[in-house]
Amino acid sequence: MGNSIIHSKSISELLQGMRLEKPTHPLITIIDTAKLGYGEETIGARYSSSMYCIALKDSGCGINYGRNTYDFDEGVLIFTAPNQVITLTKAQELGEVNGWMLYFHPDLIRNTALGTKIDDYSFFNYEVHEALHLSDQEQSTLTDCITMVQHEIKERIDNHSQQVLVSHIELLLNYSTRFYERQFNTRTNQIKDIVSQFERELKGYYKEKKALEFGVPTIQRFADSAHISQHYFSDLIKKETGRAPKDHINEYVVEQAKNMILGTEQSISEIAYELGFNYPHYFTRLFKSKTGRTPVEYRSLN
Repeated sequence: MGNSIIHSKSISELLQGMRLEKPTHPLITIIDTAKLGYGEETIGARYSSSMYCIALKDSGCGINYGRNTYDFDEGVLIFTAPNQVITLTKAQELGEVNGWMLYFHPDLIRNTALGTKIDDYSFFNYEVHEALHLSDQEQSTLTDCITMVQHEIKERIDNHSQQVLVSHIELLLNYSTRFYERQFNTRTNQIKDIVSQFERELKGYYKEKKALEFGVPTIQRFADSAHISQHYFSDLIKKETGRAPKDHINEYVVEQAKNMILGTEQSISEIAYELGFNYPHYFTRLFKSKTGRTPVEYRSLN
């Protein structure tokens, strides 16, 4: 179907494109996935919207999101942020997939506490294969939240509507955060393997002097090596170690710098370049933030 992306700017446009009834609220809607059906001609179609989406679906929902294709074989919860692109990979008959999709426009949460911290819910930027796998009880808990949203949407809009809806959404997101933490805990061995790989590759990066060519390593580099998204990688590393990947990288760089400052006669600029910094003053700033001294002061005091 070409490379064009079908983009929906509003809830009304979204529902119209899905051939569903007009919304009862202009900024939020809940879609019953059993009412969605599309034929073989839609395979390869690419869609995006200006809305946030939280979707609970069961088996048979084949989509491509970001770098990965996933054909769900159990109930999972996926999150997408505005302007992310999803590609359909299989046809779907009416009633084939059970679940719900909650779409809400950023305007609904604008000027609210949730609006200021929505980016803190990093799972909106996970890849689809990093979806949240739910127990029956967890599915029931989240569906109860959706039922409350659905009830509020059907009510006449008044001065309290926005506050009530945003509260329900925030509750759903907070439950999701709890359930993701449970998922991390149940995948301890897998997480430890990724942490060990990260530490091994970080050491290898500097041992092989790749910083001279590529600069200070990025989180994206290690996430790509682990075949997971940067946001999922960051949350996973922080959950297991208590520190963000960037902290691991910076602390390793500073330890290498200490060895070079005291163990070689290289200038501070030469050390900075070897560690991957294009500008020595960036290196000096990082070193001082971690040690309380500039590299020159550290060398003179030791």
